[in-house]
Amino acid sequence: MQIGIGLPNQVRNVTASTIPRWAARAEEAGFSTLATTGRYAYPGVSDTVALAAAAGATSTIGLLSAVLLAPAWPGALLAKEIAGIDGVSGGRLTLGVGVGSREDEFTVPGHGLPGRGARLESDLATYREVWGGEPVGNGPNPAVPAGTRQVPLLFGGYSARTLHRMVRWGEGYLGGSLPTAMTAPSFEAARRAWREAGRQGAPKLVVLAYFALGDTEAGRANVQDFYRLAPEEIATNAVLCTTGEMIEQSVAEYTDLGVDEIIFVPATDDLDEVTRLADLVP
Repeated sequence: MQIGIGLPNQVRNVTASTIPRWAARAEEAGFSTLATTGRYAYPGVSDTVALAAAAGATSTIGLLSAVLLAPAWPGALLAKEIAGIDGVSGGRLTLGVGVGSREDEFTVPGHGLPGRGARLESDLATYREVWGGEPVGNGPNPAVPAGTRQVPLLFGGYSARTLHRMVRWGEGYLGGSLPTAMTAPSFEAARRAWREAGRQGAPKLVVLAYFALGDTEAGRANVQDFYRLAPEEIATNAVLCTTGEMIEQSVAEYTDLGVDEIIFVPATDDLDEVTRLADLVP
């Protein structure tokens, strides 16, 4: 199983200049992926900005949005942003998307919380068209340079529609930072949906887990603050690893479940957390 690390872009009041330094250190430490957390109505750094900063600060490590609230964006605009980040990175980006559930995240007129699922269905086709170089805006020009690739997609969420989108458009499923007993059924459902749709091979399975190895109390407070308005089932069960033993247990449990990659998401923006985590994982 691969082991990635999150960027601290949605740690409350993150020092934004830490993000490119964090990215460079994570690449040096040998992590498989750098991942962002998507929120708008929170005092952090946008996932697209954080991913662009990480793309410019690194050259080999994978990049992932985990997850970006895609229906909060106009589809063609997001497609151009993502293509640009992927291009800057040299083709290292995977777009992880979800529909979101908090009304305050949806601030663009015409892109509110109601209808977000239907918008995403339409937007997924728009992404493919934009990345394929089709003209946009009723004019003759495409939005992206020639040679832009189709950025791979992962889907996060707990509904049957999430799995439908995954098997139609995506490469796999992304599970939240919850105990294995809660995430295992979602991973099995993703595998089953993949088989029933006749897709070849198996879906890529990625899971998240928070960690705080330095100031554990600050980390716990930050996670609680981030999920303060989340559904109670999620807010009260978010996994936070605070010891080496907990890190090892998470890796072992998800290895047993056949998950392809675990992303340890930082609960603080202390740059030394990258080294602390790297010292604990293979």
